[in-house]
Amino acid sequence: MDSEDEQLLRGRVYGADHDHPGPKPGQRYVELVGGPLDGLLLDITGWTQDEIGTGVALPTELGRFGAGGRALYDPRRGDPHRFDWTGDTP
Repeated sequence: MDSEDEQLLRGRVYGADHDHPGPKPGQRYVELVGGPLDGLLLDITGWTQDEIGTGVALPTELGRFGAGGRALYDPRRGDPHRFDWTGDTP
């Protein structure tokens, strides 16, 4: 992915409608840091503390395994607004 593509992704919400890619008022978001989804926001509205603490495996075609792969993100210790990339899985 080149820097132009990366800039287009910043401020966008993971999984959002392409016609309305930005954050919506009243929702809770964390920023995905590193890896193939770097800079995207993840909507965690309605998630429990246990769900947030577990981290996520997000489907993406941009990771090491291509279509069908997942990017793994875990909450950053001490920063409730960011999830850090920990790797990719098939």
